[in-house]
Amino acid sequence: MGYNFHCSKNEMDETMPMITEDISVLLLLLSVLAGCLMGVVSGLIPGLHSNNFAMLLVSVSPMLIESGIPAIYIIFMILANCITHTFHDIIPAIYLGVPNSDMALAVLPGHQLLLDGRGPEAIRLSAMGSAGSVIVSIILLLPFGILLYTIYPLIQDHIGWMLLFIALLMIITEKGEYVPGQGSLVRYRHIFYAFVVFGLSGLLGIFAFGKENLANSLFESDSPSILLPLLSGLFGASQLIVSLTTGSVIPPQRTSLITLPANRAIKAIASGSFAGSFVAWLPGVSSSVATLLAEQLGRIKGKKDHTKYNMTDDPLNEAREFIVSVSGVNTANAVFGLFVFFFIGRARNGAIVAISSFLEPSAISIPIILILLCVVILASMFSYYSTIKIGNTIHLFMEKIDYRKLSIAVLTGLVVMVAVFTGVFGIIIFLMATSIGLLPSFMHVRKSNAMGVILLPVILYFL
Repeated sequence: MGYNFHCSKNEMDETMPMITEDISVLLLLLSVLAGCLMGVVSGLIPGLHSNNFAMLLVSVSPMLIESGIPAIYIIFMILANCITHTFHDIIPAIYLGVPNSDMALAVLPGHQLLLDGRGPEAIRLSAMGSAGSVIVSIILLLPFGILLYTIYPLIQDHIGWMLLFIALLMIITEKGEYVPGQGSLVRYRHIFYAFVVFGLSGLLGIFAFGKENLANSLFESDSPSILLPLLSGLFGASQLIVSLTTGSVIPPQRTSLITLPANRAIKAIASGSFAGSFVAWLPGVSSSVATLLAEQLGRIKGKKDHTKYNMTDDPLNEAREFIVSVSGVNTANAVFGLFVFFFIGRARNGAIVAISSFLEPSAISIPIILILLCVVILASMFSYYSTIKIGNTIHLFMEKIDYRKLSIAVLTGLVVMVAVFTGVFGIIIFLMATSIGLLPSFMHVRKSNAMGVILLPVILYFL
């Protein structure tokens, strides 16, 4: 949904070499590096997603192939871009308050550390969560594949009901903001607010996807995706406006090492990886929704252990653990999305849709899987160190600029990007999405409830 890639598949198939032959290590490294650099750019620039580069690479692939670059190296670039993006998108989420849908839940815990002068530590925690989830994902490759291959045919007719259950779980677990003296029934008010946000965003999604043909790009070669104005408004522009109206100021930051206890870090990585793997094969379920599942799992498992570190524990450790978990979910979801394509032939994100333009599921073999796993590992190694490096220095840049002016510039950039790639209809959707995206901040409910924009249309499609 929302991903449209047009290319000459026959032309690509003719130039695609056998994966077991003629793979140049140098070209592999260069293509991975190119994809990583794209991922850094898309991760750091609010409103830009790895899917934008995936679309661009597919659009220019005929020209690249004619110039002598085999399609397999384009696949390497798309995959490296996707993985790298999941490492770096935490940085604007924390420092600019402009998360995409995957990092929406990390904003508040990240800002808690930022306001305490520990922004660089928050970035380190995120890098650790993403890197750890890659390791766990590779370990789970075989058992996950066998399980998925076995049970998917049995449950594929019930996916709509499963998505409905997840949506209801999102809503009924909403706690909202605790206000002393208002009694226990106040919780139900926040559940109602969550339902309103989910419902309004879902109705907007139904309308936007139904009229997606009205969107038009200034570039004829591009296929406009209505997801750009939807997600930019719900999770980008709305958060910027809140930051501008509340007069947010970034305090002086200090570079610090990770202080989260090892057992809690491992627990966060494991829960995030398992949640990311669970939702990777479900259509319309974002990483932020998977994080909610991981959070509920951790809460259930942690009830007996809660008193173990409750009295002397650093109050910021809960925020640290959450950042590790949500980052792990984000990256694991990307990695397992690749596995899902391997085992059931279904593309669940834009990058995999782009890869499927070059590679048929029937053509996938063990050598292909091993080489693509090498690409994932190389991209993760690059991303881990680049994320920490940028996280350790970006606060020096932020201290020299006017945060308000920067927020206005980013907001303007989002508007221009939406106008260029989706036209007048996109601007209308963007304004509507921004208005709905403001509601969670004023209703004091989770912003992830706005993922109804994708979940509700998908639920209705399957039911």
